[in-house]
Amino acid sequence: MTTTFPDVTISTDRLVLRPFDGEDVTALAEMMNDEHVTAWTSVPHPYTHADAHAWATRNSHAERTEGRGIVFAVAEFLTQRLVGIVHLQNTNWRTLSTEVGYVTAPWARGEGYASESVLAVAQWLFRDQGFERLELRTAADNTASQQVAQKIGCISEGVLRNAWMVRTQNPDGSWADTRTDLIVWSLVPEDIEDIGDEHGYHDHDAYGRDGYGRDGYGYGRGAQAGAVGADWS
Repeated sequence: MTTTFPDVTISTDRLVLRPFDGEDVTALAEMMNDEHVTAWTSVPHPYTHADAHAWATRNSHAERTEGRGIVFAVAEFLTQRLVGIVHLQNTNWRTLSTEVGYVTAPWARGEGYASESVLAVAQWLFRDQGFERLELRTAADNTASQQVAQKIGCISEGVLRNAWMVRTQNPDGSWADTRTDLIVWSLVPEDIEDIGDEHGYHDHDAYGRDGYGRDGYGYGRGAQAGAVGADWS
């Protein structure tokens, strides 16, 4: 049984979802030091250039090669500027289920990039990879992330009480951990059957890194660089 995702690039009308590389380090460090990313995710703070370099050149790729999931750097098609991350993680290869986390860069919020990129990944996951469940978890007060979940057709399944830690900023600028509930959302293949491909994944736009076409995309909860998702407005 296959226990790793293929090394692919996914295209939408506006975005390219691809593996990270060394050229992403500076933009990644800037994105992950944003106060909203600090508040809603578990990434290190401050997020250093060394953290970004390790993620872009090594750790993000290990997520795929070691079978835990796959990480996509989300870039604008026209400018190639990094605008976010989509991270499939905690993958269960027996049940064909995985969890999605996502981050949108502060310079790209309000454009719908989070919902576009996550939806494209979901369509690829179900249509091309044969998966049966995609899970998303949002902090109880992270309404922007919840709006992304609703926009792509996720179903709210319930609440995990006291299941996550978020950060709140003190008057002196320091950050403190605060416990919060998590809302659990899910997508299954039939949830997106009636969703059109506008701004979404197209079968002919997912390519292996060898260039051959394959048949056929915030903050969601997670760890390391691509953690909990919100399409901030």
